[in-house]
Amino acid sequence: MKDIYTLGIESSCDETSVAIVKNGREILSNVIDTQIPIHEKYGGVVPEIASRNHIEAISRVTKKALEAANMTLEQIDVITPTYGPGLVGALLVGLSYAKALSFAVNKPLVGVNHIQGHIAANYITYPELEPPFLCVMMSGGNTQIIQVKGYTEFEVLGKTRDDAIGEAFDKVARVVGLGYPGGPKVDKLAQEGKPTIDLPKTHFENMDFSFSGIKTAVINVHHKNPEINKADLCASFEKTVTEILIENVMKAIRLTGIKTIALAGGVSANSYIRKAFLDLKQVYDENIKVYMPDLKLCTDNAGMIASAGYYNFIQGKTDELELNAIPNLKL
Repeated sequence: MKDIYTLGIESSCDETSVAIVKNGREILSNVIDTQIPIHEKYGGVVPEIASRNHIEAISRVTKKALEAANMTLEQIDVITPTYGPGLVGALLVGLSYAKALSFAVNKPLVGVNHIQGHIAANYITYPELEPPFLCVMMSGGNTQIIQVKGYTEFEVLGKTRDDAIGEAFDKVARVVGLGYPGGPKVDKLAQEGKPTIDLPKTHFENMDFSFSGIKTAVINVHHKNPEINKADLCASFEKTVTEILIENVMKAIRLTGIKTIALAGGVSANSYIRKAFLDLKQVYDENIKVYMPDLKLCTDNAGMIASAGYYNFIQGKTDELELNAIPNLKL
């Protein structure tokens, strides 16, 4: 069987990334140009600035990725850009560039759902992992429990009704004065504290999430007592949101009977969350298996997009050049 080389392009938010992946599992290059230092001074991602920086970076990053893989565009089999969800201006930069490449070198175009990309990050880290499994998707824009029935077949079992978990981390970081990006900074400070502060959990009969209540509770606690130990507050927030995640995952295991769990998304890099999921085997059921991407594959990168694109392509999916960005794309 012929090897298939996919060139992935990721530009959904504040990372310009291009990667080349062999057969959906082996990364040959994965170049990431991050804009975090640019947006840090604004306390969050400014969409127009993000788009402008993607335009400046995309050609340079593509050239680097090809050089690192020691390949030419002619050797690529398929071009796979993210087309949603994300910031529409940022998405359009990567998608337009991908369409131009596809046209110029006459290679198939396969649009990739960013959420599917995060799931596929696990295939790169674990070559043995195959569906079916449960995926806990947790990022700045999404929190979902997904039943992965096949490489391109998904069922969302539960999702957030308000804030995504990453959004809640960023808002808590802002309240306690840590700045942007919030997730890593809350994680670091929480390691110095103890989870001694009671915070509310919102429960639903199904597997949906709500993080607006706990976010508001953290804001209120901090406003009422500005001298509160911020490390303890961060540790308490982290512990509570992790308990919410695990409660819903256990519901999903009971519903589906599937005991293989994969984490995905930027928040899956959180050290407390990773440890709590690894402890599931001891706490609940020794048959539970937990997979989590390498840290460098948790945040946005084109390697995961190229992997997901490969599975779409071998299932027969291709797109026309009319493919448009869909900022609120669902799985």
